[in-house]
Amino acid sequence: MKRVRFKIEYDGTKFSGYQIQHNGRTVQEELEKALSKLHKGKPIKISASGRTDAGVHAKGQVIHFDTPLELAEFNWKSALSSLLPDDIQIAAVDEVDADFHSRYDAREKEYRYYVWNAQDPDFFRRHYTCHIRRALNIEAMRDACTLIEGEHDFTSFCSAKTNIKGSKVRTITEARIAASGSELVFIFKGTGFLYNMVRILVGTILEVGLEERSIDDIPRIIQKRDREAAGKTAPSRGLFLWKVDY
Repeated sequence: MKRVRFKIEYDGTKFSGYQIQHNGRTVQEELEKALSKLHKGKPIKISASGRTDAGVHAKGQVIHFDTPLELAEFNWKSALSSLLPDDIQIAAVDEVDADFHSRYDAREKEYRYYVWNAQDPDFFRRHYTCHIRRALNIEAMRDACTLIEGEHDFTSFCSAKTNIKGSKVRTITEARIAASGSELVFIFKGTGFLYNMVRILVGTILEVGLEERSIDDIPRIIQKRDREAAGKTAPSRGLFLWKVDY
């Protein structure tokens, strides 16, 4: 028996999220179904670096599982390509130590959120960007990003529906915005993220950019530790789990 790690990519548009649910198509279900077929019907349980919500995409999701099969990296990708739907792709494969865990061994994650800031939407990016028609104050948003870097209690930026019982203190190692024409990319790196945290951060910072709230609101929102103090949750379609570092 050996432990194998996959880096996977998926288009979250038609998924109800990563984790298996009673009703709704999920990434985990499709992966485990394909792996079971490859193992002649034997159930294969996979573990991921974390969950993604309905409509959220992944460029660098990481999973691991145990298998008795002896396959080279190319053969894993080749064998699964015919069994997986066209909105999931195996990007990389490697064998890892038996005690490796895709979730608990992760040191840092990177999320990216895409915004299309123009009067007209980009039709071909409608599933992968949040469209904002009004002009945005990008410099103000960049200043707001610097205020969320570091270690903070991010309760205000966590969905009220979370089932997390422990500390909501997290460390954001980098928060910045890259701009190219009408496209803005919010880039967040951190040691851990709460439920809906990135989307609430983006929604709040966009309100700064729209001048619906001031930069000075950011520290106050953090201090309040109250979801009602922060801005709206940005749509899921603009969010990508970009990279997981180990």
